[in-house]
Amino acid sequence: MSDNRIDPPFVADEARMLTSWLDWHRETLAVKCAGLSEEQLRLRSVPPSTLSLLGLVRHMAEVERAWFRNILSGEGAPPLYYDEQDPDGDFDNVDTASADEAFATWRAEIGRARELSADLPLDTIGKTQRRGNDVSLRWILVHMIEEYARHNGHADLLREQIDGVTGE
Repeated sequence: MSDNRIDPPFVADEARMLTSWLDWHRETLAVKCAGLSEEQLRLRSVPPSTLSLLGLVRHMAEVERAWFRNILSGEGAPPLYYDEQDPDGDFDNVDTASADEAFATWRAEIGRARELSADLPLDTIGKTQRRGNDVSLRWILVHMIEEYARHNGHADLLREQIDGVTGE
């Protein structure tokens, strides 16, 4: 399994520490998916859950987009894989979804997130409120680390179910 993760530094300023941990968790999801076929990426966990590795990649593309493009920068980018009638489309609609498209979209959203947050002070307040509250870049970065960490735990279990591979 390919592992391109760079360990976060033990000593760094807060911004570098947070972005390093976020990048490490982003790459952890890629590691969990590495070397699997499209069919394997679509495999569901345990009914009634619709959780799959491909669904997680699609979900994290949505999460990157929502927090960085919409909350931080106020772009108003529409959802990619879900809508009001299908709020779990990112997870549910993977049976015919393209893994190549999902990974390219996820990587593009990560790239855009990096562009939008580069060189901003951590106290930068997003241009769009979340549930009536201002949100700082610091909060977004911590939340993204939490979001990836939680879903990487799911990804670890899914990968072990598929082919027995485990790891951090």
